[in-house]
Formats: sequence, structure tokens, C-alpha cells
Amino acid sequence: MTLPTQPSPRVAALLQKMRANRGRLIFALDATGSREPAWDLATKLQTLMFEEAAKIGGLDIQLIHYRGDDEIQSSAWLSDTYELVRLMRTIRCLTGATQIAQILEHIRFEHAREKVDAAVFIGDAVEELPQKLFDAAADLGVPMFMFQEGFGAVVYHDWRHQPAGGQPVEDVFREIARLTHGAYGKFDAGAARQLGELLRAVAAFAAGGIAALTNQHTDSARKLLGQLK
Repeated sequence: MTLPTQPSPRVAALLQKMRANRGRLIFALDATGSREPAWDLATKLQTLMFEEAAKIGGLDIQLIHYRGDDEIQSSAWLSDTYELVRLMRTIRCLTGATQIAQILEHIRFEHAREKVDAAVFIGDAVEELPQKLFDAAADLGVPMFMFQEGFGAVVYHDWRHQPAGGQPVEDVFREIARLTHGAYGKFDAGAARQLGELLRAVAAFAAGGIAALTNQHTDSARKLLGQLK
């Protein structure tokens, strides 16, 4: 008996429905030199986020990071926790400038191809003109969850643009979150539980929307929910 090479219309429709019911999340990382001390922590907490998504009903995740001089790498869309963690563990931090604008443009490109429900960005620095980032975030169509490590100030590589006093990175991250209808959070290397809660809350939102985020019942989820409403 010859088996059909293509699924029947009914099976194809079911597969399409199953794909449509899965959330899609982009997980973006600053992998420049200053992040190296917290890199192992980020790897461990990412696993918690994937496990939470699996409980809620499924999530496809794309991992993207920048490091060094103009190096940006993105993975395929994956749902396998072990494969994502394996990829995360292959990344090594390398000194270089931030490339947040290119991350935002990548998210815009992916969202135009197929809906992206949310994006996480974890970083500790901004070395680009804030207005350039705000322009890239405008009308992005994807809620950005901007998580800041530490308490840094914006530093420009072109000293002619450097304002007196230095604008806090927090202000820039908050504005990107506001422009994209996302949320902002802060953590430090000693706050593993806090970042874990934040990542699980975003996974819940991407996989199940506001209702799933509400069901998290954690302080971090409530804080993010308050910004989204």
C-alpha cells in the first residue's frame, strides 16, 4: 500500500491549528564582556522559563544574542528545552558595544513573517543613542520585557554625544517597554529567584496571554501585570 506523501486537508488544518495555539517568544541577550559574571545564572533561569511555558501549553522560542564587534546570532525557532539550554551554554561573552537597535529590527522582521507574542531582553548597558532605540521600538507590535542587570548609565562610544551626568540605562529600558506596551524589571546577580519569577511570568504571558500571567500569583507577575494594564 502506498502511503500519502501529503497530509489530508483535515489533518493539515489540525496541524495548523496546533501551531497557531503555541506562543512565540524571542529571548534576546547582551553577551558582551560585562555580562560574563551573571552568565551561568541566566542559563539556569532560562530553563525555568521553558519549563513554565510547557506547563501552560507550549511555547516556541528563538534565542538571539550579540557580542564582540557587530556579531549577532539567532537560532531557529525551537520548543525543545534541552536544545535551547545547549545553545545557551555554547555562547561565550566577548567585549564589544551594545547592538540593541539591531535586536529590535530583528524582532520586527520576525513578527512581520509570523506573529511574535512577546520578547525578552536582558542586558546591563546602553551604548547607542536612545532616540535611535526609541525609533526602532515605535510601532514594533511586540511587547518588550526589558530586564536590566545592575544600575548603569548610558555611555556613548562617540564622546561628542555624551551628556553631562549620564542618562540612566533604566530610563531607556523603561521607555522601550512603554513604547512597545511591554514592561520593565530590574535584577542583580544575587537575585536569582527574582529573575526566575520574571522570566516565568513572561513565558506565561507569551503562551497564554494576560489570563495566564494573572494566574502566576507572584510579586513579579503582579508588577509586570500592572505595567501591561
